[in-house]
Amino acid sequence: MSTTTVPARAAWSSVVRTGQTLTITDLHGNQAVDFLVYDAHDTSVRYSAPDTVHAQGSIFLTTGSVLMSNEHTPLMTLTADDVGRHDTVGGACSKESNSLRYGHHTWSQHACVDNFLAEGAKHGLGKRDLVSNINWYMNVPVEKDGTLGIVDGLSAPGLKLTLRAERDVLVLVSNCPQINNPCNGFEPTAVEMTIGAAASGADA
Repeated sequence: MSTTTVPARAAWSSVVRTGQTLTITDLHGNQAVDFLVYDAHDTSVRYSAPDTVHAQGSIFLTTGSVLMSNEHTPLMTLTADDVGRHDTVGGACSKESNSLRYGHHTWSQHACVDNFLAEGAKHGLGKRDLVSNINWYMNVPVEKDGTLGIVDGLSAPGLKLTLRAERDVLVLVSNCPQINNPCNGFEPTAVEMTIGAAASGADA
């Protein structure tokens, strides 16, 4: 087992082998964690929001949800979830979206897209490899008219979720630096990543 504390606003990545688990702990509560996952041996096979939403029949993820690839094959399964609902449609903050939503004065602020690009570059990934991501712990309700909201999170200090790798996967994380909406309680905080051993009898 290995555990890493990811500081506020920082990025993280790791390969998680078949059968191993990845547990994400919201250490201080109300912290969004942007997340992408790829086949570790062929990164052209990567998380697909449309395939995942179609397979689950829901835009929200919780225990039992399977993260599907663009080939409609499983990448990871959410095996435990203390929160109960996670976002698949809100996307990652960027300098462009910050400027559009909150004003040009936010252009210089660090954003999740910056984290994904910097961390992905360590694995040979570029801008064309970024796809619509998962936002763990982020509360994005959908109104009756289809409008998306970004409101106070559902999480609390110490709450966790656990994913099991269904193949060798490469995980990219942006510990969201957003300070202009409530997704991080306007004050980004650290989270914890723990990779656990595969269950007995599973491939390592």
